[in-house]
Amino acid sequence: MKALILVGGYGTRLRPLTLTQPKPLVEFANKSMVLHQVEALAEVGVDTVVLAVSYRAEMLENEIKKHADRIGVKIIFSCEEVPLDTAGPLALAKNYLNDHEPFFVLNSDVICSFPFAEMMEFHKKHGHEGTIAVTKVEEPSKYGVVVFQEDTGEIQKFVEKPQEYVGNKINAGMYILNPSVLDRIPLAPTSIEKQVFPVMASTGNLYAFILPGMQLYLNDMKCRGHESGDSLLAHGPNIIEPVMAHESAKLPHTGQIGPNVVIGANVVMEDGIRIKNSTVLADTHIKEHSFINASIIGRKCTVGKWVRIENTSVIGDDVVIKDELYLNGARVLPHKSISTNVPEPDIIM
Repeated sequence: MKALILVGGYGTRLRPLTLTQPKPLVEFANKSMVLHQVEALAEVGVDTVVLAVSYRAEMLENEIKKHADRIGVKIIFSCEEVPLDTAGPLALAKNYLNDHEPFFVLNSDVICSFPFAEMMEFHKKHGHEGTIAVTKVEEPSKYGVVVFQEDTGEIQKFVEKPQEYVGNKINAGMYILNPSVLDRIPLAPTSIEKQVFPVMASTGNLYAFILPGMQLYLNDMKCRGHESGDSLLAHGPNIIEPVMAHESAKLPHTGQIGPNVVIGANVVMEDGIRIKNSTVLADTHIKEHSFINASIIGRKCTVGKWVRIENTSVIGDDVVIKDELYLNGARVLPHKSISTNVPEPDIIM
């Protein structure tokens, strides 16, 4: 069984973190997003994963090759010379996927329970060309809504940002396609959502599989509560669960961490700090009595004493923040030294 993961995007919504690495390598629960996906695919019998790459392809290749043998899958890199949108990469990788069996297609920024076995069972049961995983949202008017028959799953149409209620399920970025779909995709920039799926739906060949539970995008910056590799769920008098910490991280003796915090490898945290709803990536040093809420701190950063960071601040790699500063919704590019307050949301270049 085969799968293709679309990893060619620039990750603009996750800048500044993606200025120094491709989005699929940004860590979620101390493991890169694409690694979560490849491992889940391998668990259901996928033996070949095609990565459709473009931006920082060499960095992505080097990282994934480290894990391929351990996971037990063959990794194929399909490199775009020009951006091909979300369907063109399938045409480029056609020779790898066209072996008369259904294959998975995933966007690289989605994480969930990955019910791939159930999804494949549903696909084979309805017997048509395509299956889209869909997920429920609270405000469907902000998204493109998938309209389908609840009893069978047959998709009737797609409605972009509906002003009147037509449903509350949206495309979750995971698909199963039969190889016959490849014949209708040109080797050119093509949108699978706007140019391929509507045609399939019009002929009754596209079905919706409802994801159980909650499905997250990487942009949501939330912690998934389970142990992962060398990372463990932390416990103790200073911990408000859930908190995930790499085994090499140095946690403080006093202060408070959690809930919803992920702490990367070799992070050093001094006493008296308060961190909640945030991620601290590897090799970063948080000095005493600092406060961090609803933010991401990049790799190899230094956060000074009595610093306050909040309101979805995102700090790029290798940033130094001086003592006693306030950062409110700051987006700080890599390799910067911050010596003044950022009282209002701003991009620090």
